[in-house]
Amino acid sequence: MALWLILGIGSAMAGFVQGLAGFGFGLVSLAIWSWVLEPALAVPVVVFGSLVGQLLACGSLRHGFRWDRVRPFLLGGIVGIPTGLWLLDMMDPLFFKFGVGLLLAVYCSSMLLISSMPRITRGGRVADGVIGWVGGTMSGFGGLPGAVPTLWCTLRGWPKDQQRTVFQAFNLFMHMLTLTAFAIHGLLTREILEIFAFVAPVIVIPSLLGIRLYRRFSDGTFKAVVLVLLAVSGVMLLVSTAPKVWVQIFS
Repeated sequence: MALWLILGIGSAMAGFVQGLAGFGFGLVSLAIWSWVLEPALAVPVVVFGSLVGQLLACGSLRHGFRWDRVRPFLLGGIVGIPTGLWLLDMMDPLFFKFGVGLLLAVYCSSMLLISSMPRITRGGRVADGVIGWVGGTMSGFGGLPGAVPTLWCTLRGWPKDQQRTVFQAFNLFMHMLTLTAFAIHGLLTREILEIFAFVAPVIVIPSLLGIRLYRRFSDGTFKAVVLVLLAVSGVMLLVSTAPKVWVQIFS
């Protein structure tokens, strides 16, 4: 009973956050689900839940969509997913998630405290492709494709609709590829499919509420919301992984 309750709470919170910001399902849900799900179960469920949320938000992609901005991220992500799956066979994702949490908590909190955020204008599509590769690797390894591309889009200084369409289209595509890769590798067990069936309907209403609230944001408000959510997600990842990291290091 506790398992399904925690899964439901994590699904609802993560669905709302993703609907609001266009990302964050994995960051929020993993921080909650890691208490009851092993990584082998949690990662496919995170990918599936985020995919459901992204599909619900497809309508919001019409505003500000530019294929030339999305394409480099997608190409890099396609190359990155096999890298992530290779790392999944070689390493424990625990330390990876701890590192991601530390990065997000420290960096995004710092960006909130300074009056003028640095804007990255160099690198062009090559740099965008490299960031896509990082996101694809993180998707295959830990089910977290959106954190780095989202932060990158914010640092690019694009309008909120263009930011959201880039990282939301990227996340949608990465989750589809990652879930397909999981199925090919035989990682979608009956237990995971049962969790899928529970999680999907729980996500719907919170996601739609988040999408509705997003439309009221200005560019400045959206940027602040993105940084706050990334920072909070980082803290939640640290809280959920730090005890396990401590045990593995000092046991």
